Amino acid sequence: MASATKDEKYDFDLFTIGGGTGGVRAARFASMDYGARVALCELPFSLVQTDTEGGLGGTCILRGCVPKKLLVYGGEFANEFKECEGYGWHIEGEITHDWKKLAERKEKQLRKLSDTYKGQLDKAGVHYIEGRATVKDKHTVTINGKDYTAKNILIATGGRAIVPPIEGKELTIISDQVLDLPKKPERLAIVGGGYIAAEQACIYRNFGADVHMFFRGAHILGGFDPEAAKHTEGEFKRQGIQLKPDFSPVKVVKEKDGKLTMTAKNKKDEEITLDGIDYILMATGRKPATQGLGLDKLGVELDDKGGVKVDDFSQSSVDSIWAIGDVSNRIPLTPVARMEGTYFAQHLFGGVDIKPDYANVASVVFSSPQVAQVGVNEDKAVEEYGDIDIFTSTFSALRDSLTDNEGKGFIKVVVDAKTDKVLGIHLVGPEVAEILQGFAAAMKAGITKTQLNETVGIHPTSAEELTTLRSVTRKYRNKKEVKD
Repeated sequence: MASATKDEKYDFDLFTIGGGTGGVRAARFASMDYGARVALCELPFSLVQTDTEGGLGGTCILRGCVPKKLLVYGGEFANEFKECEGYGWHIEGEITHDWKKLAERKEKQLRKLSDTYKGQLDKAGVHYIEGRATVKDKHTVTINGKDYTAKNILIATGGRAIVPPIEGKELTIISDQVLDLPKKPERLAIVGGGYIAAEQACIYRNFGADVHMFFRGAHILGGFDPEAAKHTEGEFKRQGIQLKPDFSPVKVVKEKDGKLTMTAKNKKDEEITLDGIDYILMATGRKPATQGLGLDKLGVELDDKGGVKVDDFSQSSVDSIWAIGDVSNRIPLTPVARMEGTYFAQHLFGGVDIKPDYANVASVVFSSPQVAQVGVNEDKAVEEYGDIDIFTSTFSALRDSLTDNEGKGFIKVVVDAKTDKVLGIHLVGPEVAEILQGFAAAMKAGITKTQLNETVGIHPTSAEELTTLRSVTRKYRNKKEVKD
């Protein structure tokens, strides 16, 4: 257990660099629950992060989870207008959309949330400093030319987008900017096949854009169950999203009319060109934001992506320096950063030998339809456990039965055949994020397939489908698929 006794020779017991979800949680809990003297530093507010601008709330609140979800809601109204006719509603005249109004109201809400974070820090007694921080030595942080000393320094600076070094990369945008566009695009090209790419493809397709996804793999959503990902691809295609597998961009040029043209190639050196593009989103990954902090000069060990290497309690190779959230390159999710911040404060200042538990962390793609998972996918389960039973089903939501929506949902449950324990749940469909939260708690508690079967479902709901799966779709024994 780390020692966190107060030492008056330092200005603070804890100095937190980074005002995102994890950093604010750690600072608040350390100050409010344990009486530590805490300071937190963050860059001035901006919806697009730079080396000199950021804002309280961090990526999730200002340029990630929250603005993304607001745009998801906004885009899905287009489908509501079409589908309501099946229920007898009739909308006369042209339906129009005011992009400027949406952008203004979104920014107002994000500023409100950022101010809420500031209020929480004030209430907890955390000393807030605005500016860019660098670590001068293992107990000193420099901001705006002034030094502050602290017994412990917490790095919670999150991550930044990666843009591949292609010709014309300066003409492209990243995830920060795609959530703050000055105008609604007519044609959008997206490079990448991960969750950011999938979400933005659906957002702007729902707003009426012609969307093209270029990704170097054979399928999208590489971190998700392959069968669920393939089902999602089918839904994307049905909606008119153009998928370009195995293609990566090599050049972007700006034409005389201001539009962009992108050239992409595959491994066979085959080439395709897309012109008339309003924006090109580079959703090609993220990396920990450690550059320029001065950590390398102190001997803080970093991994090959620049993330701070930490032990189970979030302590770096330098005993006074700690790291949580995306900058520590563990699981880059907001709730995980919140967990790490909570446990960090409890361990360092509460004397509790508690460490983050990364088992059965649920994750969701807020695309249309949503994709949600908890636990392991089919391939990993077979490799790790050997004897696996797979249960799958597709379904149509009752809500769609009176509409022209032909979309299908997908369910998969992965079970350890030896113990009957549920190892993974994978869902594709409307609002499956809300469905999965409860089942994730059940997974955490060690639910078995028998217990899932014995659960009385709520009817009529999509969620009840998880309680009705009885027939095994595939069986694996000793890591090999077997046929009955």
